[in-house]
Amino acid sequence: MDAFTAGLLQRIKATETDLNRARETGDDFLVDVDQEELEDLRRLAAEHGVEVGAASA
Repeated sequence: MDAFTAGLLQRIKATETDLNRARETGDDFLVDVDQEELEDLRRLAAEHGVEVGAASA
């Protein structure tokens, strides 16, 4: 796995963690921000042929 792929998957995982934390704490603003970031990262992954695991769906 190249550095780009590893870094992208790491960012997706970190953003998912942040999103879950925001949901748990009821921070609606951060939920929106993290959801948008996650969508952007997934779009970037798709554009570069990076498969995101089922746990990230």
